[in-house]
Amino acid sequence: MTELTPPRNAEERIDWLRLIRSRRVGPQTFARLVAEHGSAAAALDALPGVAAAAGVAGYHPCPRAAAEREFDAGARAGARLLCRGSADYPPALADLPDAPPVLWALGDTRLTRRAGIALVGARNASSLGTRMARRLAAGLGEAGYTVISGLARGIDTAAHLAALGSGTIAVMPGGIETIYPLENTGLAADIARDGLRLSEQPVGLTPQARHFPQRNRLISGLARAVVVVEGAARSGSLITARTALDQGREVMAVPGHPLDARAAGCNTLIRDGAMLIRSAGDVVEALAGPLPAPRADQPGLPLGAAEPPAAGPPLAPAVVAARILDLLGPSPVAEDQLIRDLDLPAQDVAQQILALELDGRVARRAGGMLCRPA
Repeated sequence: MTELTPPRNAEERIDWLRLIRSRRVGPQTFARLVAEHGSAAAALDALPGVAAAAGVAGYHPCPRAAAEREFDAGARAGARLLCRGSADYPPALADLPDAPPVLWALGDTRLTRRAGIALVGARNASSLGTRMARRLAAGLGEAGYTVISGLARGIDTAAHLAALGSGTIAVMPGGIETIYPLENTGLAADIARDGLRLSEQPVGLTPQARHFPQRNRLISGLARAVVVVEGAARSGSLITARTALDQGREVMAVPGHPLDARAAGCNTLIRDGAMLIRSAGDVVEALAGPLPAPRADQPGLPLGAAEPPAAGPPLAPAVVAARILDLLGPSPVAEDQLIRDLDLPAQDVAQQILALELDGRVARRAGGMLCRPA
């Protein structure tokens, strides 16, 4: 994970906003550009040249005026800009490979310093599912955990309501002040007052389908464990559960009736090894030990491994890019795995991945995974 020095003043915050809002610059590309050029301002200056080298003509970073408008709009909404590396940035997100460089926060950021449990589930939740979510959220709050969810209908709403008094975090799929669904406007106001709302999206953004998986990785990333209360076999809740496993978080599920489609996802998770949850006490007992290490492979040699062989002559950038594209398909692959498969210097591969991203020929998915665009 690349260490970032947080911005020291408003001008540098604007530079950070400009860089992350620039076309085809995601969290990992942001970190790589800042590491290579020394600062967000220098990265912005270099970006058109980097894009031109990748074959993208006429590339322009996000205009300063646009970033200033967003900065001012966030301030008018009462939100704060949290930058990665700063003391108020959520510590649980800091080590994620695709940690957002900036987050808008509305409420009490101290809640991110407490151990969190994510409660997620169906929007069309059953009466029993809603009741279970309330009981879990209330019990976990009493045990000292922050309850994290996504402010959606159903299970999310029940969890937030039950945890308002003890501490809850709502991760927004759109802008920090854009409430979705509108029926939760009052709840969102209560969370801003007594809890915390977070968003990595630009202020004023109306959420679209692609924003929800991005949001879900933050829900799981903030938590020690994800508890799925109800979820269909192919649902956003199961996406969150898979992301949690990739992030090294625990995955737990509440069982349901086999004939209820809303329980299919939970029952499948339990069949595949997720812990069966009957009460908040089960969650607390399961988390008595330390947070497990992330499952994602880390770069570097294991202890006792032999040194790698001496590198041969460097390959031309076009050859490296072609080999990257040959290995990538529509199914996402971890960047570390791609580098191992290529058996090339990591820096050479990283430079060509960046160029291919800017050219639109490589896309990043949740968790920083790489694939060919659809």
